[in-house]
Amino acid sequence: MSGEAQRAGGSAVRRWLLQGLQRPGRKAGPHPGGVPEHEQVPHRQHRWWQVMCLTGVDYFSTLGYQPGIAALAAGALSPIATLVLVALTLFGALPVYRSVAGQSPHGLGSLSMLENLLPGWRGKLLVLFLLGFVATAFIVTITLSAADATAHVLHNPFVPAGLAGWQVPVTLLLIAALGAVFLVGFAEAISIAVVLVAVYLTLNVVVVGTAIAQVVGDPGLVTDWRTVLEADHSSPLAMIAVSLFVMPKLALGLSGFETGVAVMPLVKGDVRERIRGARRLLTTAAVIMSVFLVTSSFTTTVLIPEKEFEEGGQANGRALAYIAHEYLGDWFGTAYDLSTIAILWFAGASAMAGLINIVPRYLPRYGMAPDWTRATRPMVFIFTGVSFAITVFFGAEVEAQGGAYATGVLALILSAAVAATLAAWRRGRRRAAGAFGLTTLVFTYATVANIIERPDGLVISVLFCVAIVVTSLVSRATRSTELRVTSVTLCDEARRYLSEVGDIRFIANEPDRRDHREYVDKAREAWELHRLRSDERLVFLEITVTDASQFEIELRVEAEERHGYRIMTARSPSVSNAIAAILLETRDQTGRLPHVYFHWAEGNPVKAMLRYLIFGGGDVPPLTREILRQAEPDAARRPLVHVG
Repeated sequence: MSGEAQRAGGSAVRRWLLQGLQRPGRKAGPHPGGVPEHEQVPHRQHRWWQVMCLTGVDYFSTLGYQPGIAALAAGALSPIATLVLVALTLFGALPVYRSVAGQSPHGLGSLSMLENLLPGWRGKLLVLFLLGFVATAFIVTITLSAADATAHVLHNPFVPAGLAGWQVPVTLLLIAALGAVFLVGFAEAISIAVVLVAVYLTLNVVVVGTAIAQVVGDPGLVTDWRTVLEADHSSPLAMIAVSLFVMPKLALGLSGFETGVAVMPLVKGDVRERIRGARRLLTTAAVIMSVFLVTSSFTTTVLIPEKEFEEGGQANGRALAYIAHEYLGDWFGTAYDLSTIAILWFAGASAMAGLINIVPRYLPRYGMAPDWTRATRPMVFIFTGVSFAITVFFGAEVEAQGGAYATGVLALILSAAVAATLAAWRRGRRRAAGAFGLTTLVFTYATVANIIERPDGLVISVLFCVAIVVTSLVSRATRSTELRVTSVTLCDEARRYLSEVGDIRFIANEPDRRDHREYVDKAREAWELHRLRSDERLVFLEITVTDASQFEIELRVEAEERHGYRIMTARSPSVSNAIAAILLETRDQTGRLPHVYFHWAEGNPVKAMLRYLIFGGGDVPPLTREILRQAEPDAARRPLVHVG
């Protein structure tokens, strides 16, 4: 193949990968409707119960494996331990996330609350760290759901026995199919979710109802269970204590809350209606799931022999499917398997969509992601590859991945509880803060206990955290000379200053005391370094650094006359970026090339670059010139930078 053909092929592949990528540029006005990109609502919204189904494919699908994992963790105590989990769900996690929904209606969740409560670099570094746990929760949702779907496939009686050892290949095939769907394009997700959830919950009502009828029809089963339970645990207090001890292993049953607030922008209505709808969907989903968790845990524990829950057993990772085949026949059991496989596979789709949405909501705002991360397809390749690695590492075993999944879920709920506690305390709601604080303590215990017993989840989360933080900081450094100002607004007085001068000459001044002596000295410096006279109607340009951790900003330029000198001022995270943006806006509005004058700063250039990256200052003249060079390739139209 010729070089030209190779370049054409490469260009076609690049266009396909980056299809739909929107590169934000400098705008002449504010965001559409005055709303930042990460707070804009989708064009198509839905009723709250429909959006609940999108959450439900993740939340409700855990019924596919939760009863089996609970039986392995707690044995005969599984129903009691599940009751403890349900109490924590309804009286702990649910109130926390109802509070989060009220304070983060744009779907950014508890991470956004913590970012606002801890401004500056502290908040952003904390968010980057927590994104590692978000990635763990969503990636393991993909791998765990695919592994459990595979278990339902391979244990079906109509599937040849020779495929029993194909757990890993089949799981990888399901994950690859999931990635392929997102590469092609994933439309009408909510419509599909509504159908899947409706069918799945209906079949579960039949299966659980049949199981309850079996238990009611044979009271001896309950007597046998109570005998085993009382033999293993001496008192009700001991049962509760052990239930609290094993509760972290059951945390998979809490997986839907973070997804519930993430999908809030899809709820139809204004902000208030969106909050009400989100709270309804969170409450309804939690109540439905709690009923199914208690009934399924009790009936599967009573009806299924203990050995069937163990590795290689027919109920391992598929307890309710075992009930369906055992008491309703293989044909109904197969229909139940197909429904479970579909919703588990779609739970992976929900997680993939969540990951794809998280990157543009956080990292680009921080300047901590390459431009191509705004495109879907490159991220699908990355997340699919990571899911492959996790699947191979755990051998596609459902129970083995439970620790990693629980770590991600518990860390997210813990962060939400901390955010709700701090927010309530700052608002003076001491009673609510106390209740949220108690919930925080419970989830702190659960998170720590899970990490101690199953550290593999922490290892994976830390690896994600390190990868995100390192790549984010590197990306921030490499993007440091991009023009980060999204819009520039000049006040009327500033526009008047520009219209009354011939050649536009700005004197860059770092504001200090802002007294008469400061401006006299600066004017004298302009004469000594650049031979500029005060009667040339010079305009001083002063930038005050705000939160240097911000990346993109809308710039508002004010103007005033002080001590006989004309001064234009602005507030920005970066001095160089603000000056470059003002120069370009001045050129566009006046049709003349402006000049800006600096003096060389003393000091180590490496330290100056670090000051620029962290504090927004640094060696301003060369950075301003480089930002202008990248923003305006045409040298004839580029504002002029003078340094003396």
